Amino acid sequence: MADGVIDGRESLRTVLAGKRCSSSFDLITLLVVALLLAGCVDPPAADREAGRRLLAQYPCGRCHRIPGVEAATGDVAVPLERFGRRSYIAGRIPNTPEHLVTWLIRPDALVPGTTMPDLGVSEQDARRMAAYLGALK
Repeated sequence: MADGVIDGRESLRTVLAGKRCSSSFDLITLLVVALLLAGCVDPPAADREAGRRLLAQYPCGRCHRIPGVEAATGDVAVPLERFGRRSYIAGRIPNTPEHLVTWLIRPDALVPGTTMPDLGVSEQDARRMAAYLGALK
């Protein structure tokens, strides 16, 4: 680490192990970066609110019950309460923000033959919808 910057040849694990940290500030900075990269930091409230509104605009509520989305009272598919605590999407895909975005855009790309329809969700809308669903703890 030259001047507090990790070069491409060093792993984060090596740096976090203390072999290359010159101060506790370096270690704290690295931990914050690691948390950001791991998706452990919540997205901005504006994105979550936009996602909530989008879940009402798309016909998600015809099949799913979604907390905070009045129109979402469906009982055909699983309710989405505490979605952010779930380990899997559709019972088999690890629940990560990127997987959820892909699922919302093109569910059959992850689970061929799924009953989840392709609703024509854009990537930007999917990211906001995923932000809302991921915040449901």
